[in-house]
Amino acid sequence: MQAAEAMHLSARGYTRILRVARTIADLGGAETVGRIHVAEALSYRRQPPRA
Repeated sequence: MQAAEAMHLSARGYTRILRVARTIADLGGAETVGRIHVAEALSYRRQPPRA
């Protein structure tokens, strides 16, 4: 996943994003996880403080 590389996600972080995306897809009634679900999950991730 390009976003995982761009955001420097660890394997644990990547798995957590996929888990949140699956939950978002479930709440929306989707049978599969789409790009929009992953994008929304990434948007909920806390950003590090900018110096």
